Amino acid sequence: VQLQASGGGLVQAGGSLRLSCAASGRTFNTKNMGWFRQAPGKERQFVAAIGWSGGSTVYATSVKGRFTISRDNAKGTVYLQMNSLKPEDTAVYFCGADRSFRTVLHNTPRDHDYWGQGTLVTVSS
Repeated sequence: VQLQASGGGLVQAGGSLRLSCAASGRTFNTKNMGWFRQAPGKERQFVAAIGWSGGSTVYATSVKGRFTISRDNAKGTVYLQMNSLKPEDTAVYFCGADRSFRTVLHNTPRDHDYWGQGTLVTVSS
């Protein structure tokens, strides 16, 4: 499985963006997925995770109620719908995949089965 994140860009505060993480390979449906972000000069942090079936989701407190993670296993893609964006949401966003749901809750790229390149989100005030 290879992961490719996309959908980033420049948006004004209060706006919305939808990020996509497309996976190649036939095992996507068995992978739990997570989104992470790293702001300039800050450590990477967990944003959201979704179980392989889509039945379980977890969000960081800072994005709960504004962001929604979802997946389309037929398309091999996980999404992050970001609404009511704030300048502090500015970061490079990454996606990760792992057979363990516990793993995708943590910012540990080397523990993930797969880790994608990031996409930059910039929120202007």
